[in-house]
Amino acid sequence: MTVIVECEHVVKRYGDVIAVNDVSLSIEEGEVFGLVGPNGAGKTTLIEMIESLRIPDNGSIGVLGLNPVKEADELREKIGVQLQTTSIQPNIKVKEGIKLFAGLYRQPLANPEELLKTLSLEDKADSRFRKLSGGQKQRVAIALALVNDPAVLFFDELTTGLDPRARKNTWELVKDIKRQGKTIFLTTHYMEEAEELCDRVAVIDFGKIIALDTPENLIRDLGAESKVLFRVEGGDEAAAEFEGLAAVSRVEKIQDEVILYTTDGSATLQELVRFADKQGLRLGDIRTEFPDLDDVFLTLTGRELRE
Repeated sequence: MTVIVECEHVVKRYGDVIAVNDVSLSIEEGEVFGLVGPNGAGKTTLIEMIESLRIPDNGSIGVLGLNPVKEADELREKIGVQLQTTSIQPNIKVKEGIKLFAGLYRQPLANPEELLKTLSLEDKADSRFRKLSGGQKQRVAIALALVNDPAVLFFDELTTGLDPRARKNTWELVKDIKRQGKTIFLTTHYMEEAEELCDRVAVIDFGKIIALDTPENLIRDLGAESKVLFRVEGGDEAAAEFEGLAAVSRVEKIQDEVILYTTDGSATLQELVRFADKQGLRLGDIRTEFPDLDDVFLTLTGRELRE
């Protein structure tokens, strides 16, 4: 695969604070690459250096074969950028904003207004930017990042502040863009978002990359157990009967809920149902919980993901 973005030993300091600390990574063509971590971890500083908006103190960065410091103007013609905050004149109409941004590039899309249809903004073409909802403003921000038909797009905290419906709609837009063959580098502090969208994920904290792999491999390598949770009539005595089920390492009872910790949640769930039927036990509210990227982060850093 062709490497689109490459960082080698990148460092950025602000006084005594090392915001990005010896970061090395590469992003391949057509990949959705996620950089996850809490606010203040160095995500935005790193992505802005790659976009040529900040200059690294040490190390090297290449994007599409270009140096973001020495060849910034040429690079900006080939990338699409959505910043954490999109600053657009509040009274400009959506279609006017798209035309304005398209005019900033030497080779924009032949008909940038077609993006209104692509991003479900046709009925908002004559609306003022300030009157749009949060989700609609983010769709406009994506449209502005696409007006030059970029080979690689950078999305920085794309869904922060959106309601769940708008967030899911935005995820579908990202998937559509990927299907067009474009490379995407996104930052997020939503682990569910990274797990849903990204081919590979780098976990960054205090400026350092502490893990980098596919979401599936990160979760698998964690070695965390799944949980089967349910309610059962019979109290503590009934809970103790489940300790002999295969793959169950331990059993907990919290108030009226039983929790089975297991290395194979699906198999344990099937055996639980058979066991309960044989013993005449009445189970309720049965569900399984599998390890996810939140568990990976907590294990790697020793603390929950903070916003």
